[in-house]
Amino acid sequence: MSKLITVIGASGVGKTSLVRVLSKTGNFAVAFEQHVGRPFQALFKEDKRYGLANQMDYFLLRAEQERELRASSLIGLVDGGLDLDFHGFTRLFHARGWLSDSEFDLCRRFYELTRQLLPPPDLIVHLTASEEIIRRRLISRQRINIASAEDTALFHSFLEEWLVTVPDKNLLRLDVSNEDLEFTPSLKRILARIY
Repeated sequence: MSKLITVIGASGVGKTSLVRVLSKTGNFAVAFEQHVGRPFQALFKEDKRYGLANQMDYFLLRAEQERELRASSLIGLVDGGLDLDFHGFTRLFHARGWLSDSEFDLCRRFYELTRQLLPPPDLIVHLTASEEIIRRRLISRQRINIASAEDTALFHSFLEEWLVTVPDKNLLRLDVSNEDLEFTPSLKRILARIY
């Protein structure tokens, strides 16, 4: 079974960009969030009643991605992932009233069962950046954003509640506020932790 690395953080922090840079080394099998083509993403953006369907679709996608990456001969690398989808996005959507208590509980049960069936990531790379940087990045993106820059602090608080339960040996925290799109300092630190 191959190792799995997930890159997590708020929307707009640079998860996908960092995964793309890491993937150029050729040492990774990669899975992306796949905004385009997700059947409920655009519907959810327009009508919050699609929140549960959207989350369940992402949980299934992420579980399928993890299973495939673990079967690869290369180290698996994911932007976001199953844990981020629950601890970050699902909790945020519940807090915003876009998921009812019952819907949130269904998501929690599904996530917990799935995580019991799939081993947790071997390394979680947690990216942070200033709210202003995230705001600018979100404005420039050409994709559907459910979470906004105004959600960053709350989103981050949910992630912290989860991350305090993750052993230090499985967690790497990186502030990428001042990095360019090649993530040179972060890239070195991540590769040093992996190899």
